[in-house]
Amino acid sequence: MELFHMRDILPLIGISYPSDGRRSFYTACPCCDETSRNRHLNINLAKDVFRCPRCGVSGGLFDLYSLYTGVPRDKARRAIAERIGSGKGTEPLQVPVSVSTEAVSECPMTDTETRHATYSALLERLSLAADHLENLRGRGLTEAEIRQYGYRTTPIVGTVVLAKHLQADGFYLRGVPGFYRTEDGSWSFVHEERGILIPVRDADGAIQGLQIRRDKTEKRKFRWVSSAGREDGCSAEGWTHLSGAVSEDLILTEGPMKADVIHALTGKTVLAVPGVNSLTKLKQTLDILRERGLQTVRTAFDMDFITNPHVQAGMDRLFALLDEMDFHYGTYVWDPQYKGLDDYIWESCLMRKR
Repeated sequence: MELFHMRDILPLIGISYPSDGRRSFYTACPCCDETSRNRHLNINLAKDVFRCPRCGVSGGLFDLYSLYTGVPRDKARRAIAERIGSGKGTEPLQVPVSVSTEAVSECPMTDTETRHATYSALLERLSLAADHLENLRGRGLTEAEIRQYGYRTTPIVGTVVLAKHLQADGFYLRGVPGFYRTEDGSWSFVHEERGILIPVRDADGAIQGLQIRRDKTEKRKFRWVSSAGREDGCSAEGWTHLSGAVSEDLILTEGPMKADVIHALTGKTVLAVPGVNSLTKLKQTLDILRERGLQTVRTAFDMDFITNPHVQAGMDRLFALLDEMDFHYGTYVWDPQYKGLDDYIWESCLMRKR
């Protein structure tokens, strides 16, 4: 069997790599970077792996090829061999990417207990703007549920003072994604864009990290709160989010806010991954939930999985994982004019009854 390396497949998907002997480099992530100037995807040439600390997508060279081309992962090896053997390896796909050879230094992430305490204290000091409250109510959430989930509006000003108050109250900021040191050495919290802060919780309800639903963009509306690339900053990871108590069966969907809404509307336990191609933490979470009685997983990703080959490839990998872990599983489908299950339940079912 022919052995391939990352350097073999990068020209096939339109990614250039540094020629100065570097073991790894950063380039634009196809899943979460809005422009080629953003470079969060790390490609390790020595280990033949890739990972985006921002959205959590990761894998080996066949996963990367599948991610860019839409070729199913189990057929990637043959596709690569055919392209290289036929000489088509010199004809890369036209994918708009750019490369940075600058290393990004990050401080180690602190433990979940510390992150939960710091994030909880942060959220207690923030409020929810009126327009964000109305946005969440428009999704079917009650004000009591909105308070319970802990949604807040991102802080835009006063972040240095906010960090100073947290420190004065004994909360630890180093290694908590979102916090970093400014040029004068003061601690601060990232304040890139206005939006809704979403707590991302583990199976015990602890806040592992935060996401932002950004106000003024139609693409990539959801981003991880991360201070990667800043002094004493820290990157986020592709955490899962559990909404509801652990049970024998759950719904698996994309995005923590969607999971919260589905749980609120149905009462069912819902687990969220960052995206169908961001399954980094899923196996670990499913192992924990199985120990607590989980038996059946029912997926409910947006209905574009029917027509989007990129999403289909991710679904194939997901089903392979569920099959390998010996779970019972199935898939919810609904009227495709409603993108997500949350939209369908609220707009098609519940609102009509009012």
